[in-house]
Amino acid sequence: MLRTNITTTSLITLLVLVAAARLPAADWPIWGKDASRNMVSEETGLPDSFDPGRMKEGSEEIDLATTENVKWVAKVGSQCYGNPTVSGGKVFVGTNNESPRNPDHVGDRGIIMCLDEQTGELIWQLIVPKLGAGKVSDWEYLGICSSPGVDRDRVFVVTNRCEVVCLDTEGMVNGNDGPFMYEKLYMDGAHDGLKEQGTLPAPDDPSLAIGSDSQVADIIWRFDMRDELGVFPHNIASNSVMVVGDTVYVATSNGVDWSHTNIPSPKAPAFIALDRNTGELVGEEGVGISQRLFHCNWASPAWGEVGGKGQVIFGAGDGFCYGFDPEPVEDEDGFLVFKEIWRYDCNPPRYRHRDDGKPQKYATYNGPSEIISTPVFHNGRVYVAIGQDPEHGEGVGNLVCIDATKTGDITQSGRVWEYDKINHTISTVSIADGLVFAADYAGTVHCLDAETGEFYWSHDTESHMWGSTLVGDGKVYLGAEDGRIVVLAASKEKKLINETEMGVSVYSSPIAANGVVYIGTQTHLYAISDEEKAVAAGD
Repeated sequence: MLRTNITTTSLITLLVLVAAARLPAADWPIWGKDASRNMVSEETGLPDSFDPGRMKEGSEEIDLATTENVKWVAKVGSQCYGNPTVSGGKVFVGTNNESPRNPDHVGDRGIIMCLDEQTGELIWQLIVPKLGAGKVSDWEYLGICSSPGVDRDRVFVVTNRCEVVCLDTEGMVNGNDGPFMYEKLYMDGAHDGLKEQGTLPAPDDPSLAIGSDSQVADIIWRFDMRDELGVFPHNIASNSVMVVGDTVYVATSNGVDWSHTNIPSPKAPAFIALDRNTGELVGEEGVGISQRLFHCNWASPAWGEVGGKGQVIFGAGDGFCYGFDPEPVEDEDGFLVFKEIWRYDCNPPRYRHRDDGKPQKYATYNGPSEIISTPVFHNGRVYVAIGQDPEHGEGVGNLVCIDATKTGDITQSGRVWEYDKINHTISTVSIADGLVFAADYAGTVHCLDAETGEFYWSHDTESHMWGSTLVGDGKVYLGAEDGRIVVLAASKEKKLINETEMGVSVYSSPIAANGVVYIGTQTHLYAISDEEKAVAAGD
């Protein structure tokens, strides 16, 4: 039987506020910057335009002399979906191993790179072997799609192996810390097999030693969601953790199998909570989301405070958005589960059922969708849109604004407004100055009134869009599948400020930290900064 280390909701909320006070305001430590997940930066002096430059002949290195407003460029792998995060002078980003930095570990791997914020130089990297399950659970060459989450001196990552891994931000520089001492065996893919056989060497075995000058990640602990919970990840485990006090909340990526109709683990939780310091399970979702899911539970959890009490907000694979009490309680079977406060069906009835009452088929243009985008909490309301795996193509969507003060099934009572002119989307919205900016997979950016849902404008980028909007310094930044970075005015009037051709697809979302906009293409991570504007903004 589980025993929680979470005390009261009010204490959790206090810890969140204390932790937020410790964080430099200009860093971007987790997906969405903070637990509200609102993709908005307070930075000023951000660049309007830049030139990504050209590669040096015969190499994959960008010649900085050919760039403009680019501070540095780092080569990643051949695919990069997860967003960078920035904290404590370091930049963290997930990719694959198609541009290996360690000659001892080549071939298909998941990679987390830790880079120097000022130079882009590699400090250390996490190297994760494949599951060996193929496309069904660990799609080839996707690497790590999750955005790392940084909290104080720890980095939390959901790997391609469906693990939650806690890392030391310093790597091996300060020694091999924590209970996990098997980094060498882990990178070789030998750890789990030896553990199962009972033949793991002693933690202090000299053969396991890694020098402090090594560019290898220091694993503090790891939690295998497949082994511990029976989770069946669909295609890839992709989620960005949320750290609240000493609790790590994370979705499991539990989903369907290769048939796309069978759910191998219908009783596995859709999201869980772990102890930040030990990695022990302290709570799990227990309302049966996995039994109702369409495809997978990929959405990241968010946090909101309603009436002085915290809520875990989760957009689920069944098309509902949920609010949960963050303090787990013991159920009749002795498991610690999160109590549901409210649920909201984000699919209009016509998406779920035809006029004759028969169910609409999933993965059809007019049918229902799950939630892949991250819910955003803002001023007591939740903003979230439905969508599907981009492989399913375009289809009808719905963006909703939910009153999070309600309880029970609030599909009717909690509706503030809905906007159904949006397409399928996996993008998280940005809310700033009373405006909501939302992108959809079809490539259209929508601007609405955050209070009423009134439509102001839309802009068709004429390219599919996977990433989310970033609002900062009066501008909306977003990347497109055709390789363009689009910059629009963050205002009620539509204005296209600039477009930049990157030469390669952009599937991740821009972020801004410490005067720099970070944009990841499939092959390179750019740190973009207009020094003159940044200095002027500082004045």
